[in-house]
Amino acid sequence: MNIKYICPHWGSEKATAGEFVERVQNNGYEGIEINLPRQADFCRDFMQKVDKIRQEDPHFTLILQHILSPQTANIADFITEIKRYWLYLAAFEPTCINSHTGKDYFTFDENSRILEVYEQLSQQTGIPVYHEIHRGRFSFHAPSLVPYLQRFPSLSLVGDFSHFCVVSESLLEGQEAFIEQIIPHIKHIHARVGSQQASQVSDPAAPEWQPHLHRFLGWWKQMVAYHRQRATDTFTITPEFGPSPYMPALPFTQQPIGNQWEINLFMKDFLRKNLG
Repeated sequence: MNIKYICPHWGSEKATAGEFVERVQNNGYEGIEINLPRQADFCRDFMQKVDKIRQEDPHFTLILQHILSPQTANIADFITEIKRYWLYLAAFEPTCINSHTGKDYFTFDENSRILEVYEQLSQQTGIPVYHEIHRGRFSFHAPSLVPYLQRFPSLSLVGDFSHFCVVSESLLEGQEAFIEQIIPHIKHIHARVGSQQASQVSDPAAPEWQPHLHRFLGWWKQMVAYHRQRATDTFTITPEFGPSPYMPALPFTQQPIGNQWEINLFMKDFLRKNLG
């Protein structure tokens, strides 16, 4: 199985499209994951660069994120906006779309209606949809996620257990039965190490965070092993340590206490070594 490492655009918003894409290529990534900025000039320049790469390497991965602006609209309006933005993203011909789906305060039936819409859009456009495990979404909590998987057996997820850890204030001790049911649905990983109190540790290379790093590595190994056993051709991982406020900052100056880009490179190299 080929494991491909994808570069997050998150944290590189100050770079031009050309600067960012060049940096991606120079640092050994095999794709890009991006929440497209709402600037037409950036999107045009970015896609020109990506299309040029795709001409030379048709397997270059482009993951677009489907993240709606915060809103309190009713479900009907929410679904209308889902459809509008999906069709906008589909025009860029991504490899797949990573969706921040639903709301933690929607009912089970409301979130299920939303999931049905995503399945229809995916079938209509031929673009796979992966639903990210994330706080504030339908997938915020491991035990409450399982009933959705039972109702939608083909549901595909982006694995990011850092959110589960914060919500549960634990490293998911005692939740193994839920994790076993969730892992078969994970099709893409966001490789970020969280803790019982934060969705991101300060630096996964630091000695004080080694127990957390290896706890997460154990989950990632299970995810990869599941796909190896099923002869999956390609599996993708985005090292996804984020900028402030995910990255802890010093008081008053708000200077980040770590280098986000270098931490993600560390994660990429660490996973290449430990996942094979």
